[in-house]
Amino acid sequence: MRITRTRRAVIAAVGAVTVGTLALSGCGSSTPGESADSGDESGVTTIQFWHRTFTPVENEWYENIVKEFNESQDEIKVVDTEVPADAWDQKMKAAQAAGKAPDVYTHPGSIQDAVNAGQLHELDGIVPADALEEIIDAAKPVSEIDGTYYAYPLLLEPQAVLFWNKDLLDAAGVDSENGPETWDELMAACEKIQPTLASGQYCISPAQDAATFAWSSVGQQYNFAGHTALTDDWTAPNIDDDGYRAMMEQYKALWDNGYMPKQPLAAYVEGKDFGEQKVAFKVSGSWMMSEIGSDYADLLGKTGIGAFPNAEGSDGRTATTLGNFKWVVDAKTANAEAAGEFLSWAIAGDPENVVPFFVNTQFTKVPVRQSVQDAVADDEAAADAPWSDVIVNDIAPTAIPEPTYPWDVSLAVGTAFESVMKGAASADDAIKTANAAIQTVIDRDGLADKAPKN
Repeated sequence: MRITRTRRAVIAAVGAVTVGTLALSGCGSSTPGESADSGDESGVTTIQFWHRTFTPVENEWYENIVKEFNESQDEIKVVDTEVPADAWDQKMKAAQAAGKAPDVYTHPGSIQDAVNAGQLHELDGIVPADALEEIIDAAKPVSEIDGTYYAYPLLLEPQAVLFWNKDLLDAAGVDSENGPETWDELMAACEKIQPTLASGQYCISPAQDAATFAWSSVGQQYNFAGHTALTDDWTAPNIDDDGYRAMMEQYKALWDNGYMPKQPLAAYVEGKDFGEQKVAFKVSGSWMMSEIGSDYADLLGKTGIGAFPNAEGSDGRTATTLGNFKWVVDAKTANAEAAGEFLSWAIAGDPENVVPFFVNTQFTKVPVRQSVQDAVADDEAAADAPWSDVIVNDIAPTAIPEPTYPWDVSLAVGTAFESVMKGAASADDAIKTANAAIQTVIDRDGLADKAPKN
């Protein structure tokens, strides 16, 4: 399991996206799992592009960008395959095991494991150097390793953003124009809001389960502790400190005070509970604003958005993890140059090729090139999306990159948070259990030899 995959799988389910018949063919063959020749008799090179099922507007953009590329020239033909999120891992692992992975495909989360496994082709040499140089600093940690680029990001997404219902805050006498900046302010707001709510309404809907804590709370972990779950050399767990304990106790206070529901009213990644006005505050990723705009348009003007509250004594960086989605080229492709040309044209070339993606997802994602940011901001619809400035300029620049250590490390931390929040274990006991689980991963995977050099 990977961080962004978790939320994408849920989005695919809640979006009720209907997927047509899939031709899950590897590298251009008409038979699944078999590779095709580099070109046909006409000299056209065929490459395979796989992407996950996203939201309807994202799926439409993917379909269109492939069509437009194919129409723009006559030397390369891209075959587009949309794979349901819940089937992605099985299909991709089978294709990789057989050496038949698609030439180009989408990739969430860290690229470290894929690079270590020799699965990704270097982009240096098949993508223009000036296009690689355009990638903003915030996106470089998910794009390159030790100075070599292996992925080209399409977007960044803050994974822990605070949304609030201005009407519910006004009714409780709480400032509705500016969200709480600290946990103390959040708790004080909930204390005022709770008595004004009807049965079935709650002050806040945050992460509630181990898996969601694992991927969504990394930025908060850094915010509280000044580091994440491993020592810099990846030789030991690094959560046995006051910062992690303080964060656990904050979530336990939300739970114990009844500020949050005991059972989730909606998935973390979706806005149904907020849209139905069952919560005054909702914690989710920046993408949730797109759902509010499409499914609960009457709430757009009543929705506040801001950075997640900071811990006492934090260094001022925003308390969110910065998710991402990237395009990569398979290391075993027989058509590396053609794959690089398609990637370069589609997401690393003319900004106008990707502007519709960001506009149609309602300005809820962060472009990874300044030229694209400028072009998106110039779109006439941007004036009706004031939240875009908050996401792009207030939250994303100082967000914490997704960790490159294995998912099992993050899950051990998430399990600790859930158990303390729900009263199943003390902070000390939860940390002890997590430490043991993390050390097992360190030893099992030889993480000391894989620690980042930078």
